[in-house]
Amino acid sequence: MSVDVSVVTPGNAEPAAETPAAPDFLRSTLDSVASLAVADTEADATRRLTLLEEIKSACAAAQVRETARLEELRDADEQMRNVPASRRGRSLSAEVGLARKVSPRKGSQYLGFTRALAHEMPHTMRALTSGTLTEWRATILVRETAYLTKETRTEIDRRMCADPAVLDGVSDRALEASAKKHAYELDPHAVVARSARAEKDRRVGVRPAPDLMTKLSALLPLKQGVAVYASLKAHADATVGGDDRTHAQIMADTLVERVTGQSSAEKVPVSVNVVMSERTMLTTSDEAAEIPGFGPIPSSLARQMIAEGTDEATRSTLRRLFARPRDGTLVSMDARSRTFPKALAHFIAMRDRLCRTPYCGAPIAETDHATPHRHGGATTDVNGDGACRAHNLAKEADGWRYTVVETSGGHRMEIHTPTGGTHLSAAPPAVGHVPDTTSVVESRLLALLNAA
Repeated sequence: MSVDVSVVTPGNAEPAAETPAAPDFLRSTLDSVASLAVADTEADATRRLTLLEEIKSACAAAQVRETARLEELRDADEQMRNVPASRRGRSLSAEVGLARKVSPRKGSQYLGFTRALAHEMPHTMRALTSGTLTEWRATILVRETAYLTKETRTEIDRRMCADPAVLDGVSDRALEASAKKHAYELDPHAVVARSARAEKDRRVGVRPAPDLMTKLSALLPLKQGVAVYASLKAHADATVGGDDRTHAQIMADTLVERVTGQSSAEKVPVSVNVVMSERTMLTTSDEAAEIPGFGPIPSSLARQMIAEGTDEATRSTLRRLFARPRDGTLVSMDARSRTFPKALAHFIAMRDRLCRTPYCGAPIAETDHATPHRHGGATTDVNGDGACRAHNLAKEADGWRYTVVETSGGHRMEIHTPTGGTHLSAAPPAVGHVPDTTSVVESRLLALLNAA
């Protein structure tokens, strides 16, 4: 595939003559690749792997051009409608995220990636288009030059990607190191300033891991991070001889004990929101339970956590919610005020679990109205939805509309975007719920029999 680099910058791009047929061509290409028969020989399979990787890179470059064009068109449209500069493009990252089936945060990161390639790094863009550079390796170059001036970034782009031979055989780590080296040579003051700014981004995070584990991470300045690790390691070094735990286990347990102030890593206070049937709670049923934000857990583990939380040291608590038998949705609540009361917001968070916008997966940060309150939307569980901050802000922009389309079979919403896209969002059923498959006729017969 050959693409003139002049089309990289949207402002210089001319409309393609076959634009109306482009979706059909892309769909046909997708079908052709999907139906491709596998190779007959090892050599052929290897060649195909290389070609398919290059095609992936060319597709990534095409996505960059389309995204840059979308941003250009949106900006022109909003200027024509006299949208204030501070509000232009405020929901574009959410739209791009939906189109690429990722979160708005990743959509925003991708917009930055496309701006760099389309306007500041023509050689990297050419290498991506030709298949010389993968999308991930292009991302490394964009990331490692993001804090530099346009002139410095363009010079690093020239040094590293103007000659394809420079990239041949270079590993990801070597590519990153080379970009950093060029950055320091060209602008050492910017590198030092970047390090100082990075300290302001220190934070702690937690996310689910396989096998009912979690990954607790901390982004710290170098000195502090090394000190924390060295302290945990020193304690484990002194303990491992007289303990049946491994060195790594002692370090992990010591971290928990020091952070929580508990004498043992096992005795940690925990509030468990469990959504499950009474038979699961009181019997040995195998239906799953749920920890909001982390996902399903075996009911046996939930019962164990509850049982271990009966002493004063752990102070574990249990909240109980009930689900409607037919569809598994939680019971209804409402309020008359514009702001969602704490109990109702908690209920919606338990129902939705994560941001309701498809592909997002971020924790719920705000509870708001699907139909805005200013347009007559009620403050109820039906008209409420849990959202991350990015999507809750995005839906306030022109062209976004959230509509509740079903409640009897579970809470469902349609999300309409400014470009005409429609996405369905369904609240997950209660964990451990077994749908009631009784038909309407059977239900009426049972009611008559019970009344007899």
